[in-house]
Amino acid sequence: MIALRLPFILLLAGVFGLAGCSVHQPVSLYQLDSGSPTQPAQSAGMAVLLGPVLVADYLQRETLLQRQPDGSLQAATDGRWAGSLSSDINQLLLRQVAGHLDSQRVVLAPATLGFTPDVQVLLSITRLDSGATQPAILDAQWRLIDRHGQVRDNRIIHLQEQHAGSTAAQVQAQGVLLQRLAEQLSVALKPLANQPPVVEAPRKSAPATAKPAEPEKPKIPMAAPIRTDMEVFRF
Repeated sequence: MIALRLPFILLLAGVFGLAGCSVHQPVSLYQLDSGSPTQPAQSAGMAVLLGPVLVADYLQRETLLQRQPDGSLQAATDGRWAGSLSSDINQLLLRQVAGHLDSQRVVLAPATLGFTPDVQVLLSITRLDSGATQPAILDAQWRLIDRHGQVRDNRIIHLQEQHAGSTAAQVQAQGVLLQRLAEQLSVALKPLANQPPVVEAPRKSAPATAKPAEPEKPKIPMAAPIRTDMEVFRF
């Protein structure tokens, strides 16, 4: 009887062991690839305020979404983002733009006190996703504001990148799209490097107020002496 129960017990142990492996199967964590940006050498290069960078609401999560052929989005079962995707996007763009401009003066918004940028970049990313059979797609828009507060460039961007289909290949393709975005942005920024300094208009002095005329004092006639026996002064 014991001999018959032993194989059954071993079978149950195997089933529970497989179930445990399936439950505790590790999930891969992914970060965007920043490429190999050039380390900027100029400490006094072009001053750029990068941001605010607005990222679409559906991307502000750790879930790695997969675009389906019908256009819907589903959560990936074999991976997720290792932290904040928005933060990864900011850091990737910062390093890439600083490298292309060769400037250490590229900072993320909000700027520190005393930092006066030559240009501020207002960037909005409305789409960044891919699927096993769908290419990686990036939709974005930027506006460049010069030091005078004028809009110098406004552009809508649509980029697409093919990949091999795996989750790792999709994440790599999305990183490549952001690198291409940073390259195009840097090309648009370079002509704004040599702007004339902001000259404050001279303040107009307030017109001098005329002093009110003083009222004339009544004239007192001079006393004229009359020669008589007595001196009488007549006024």
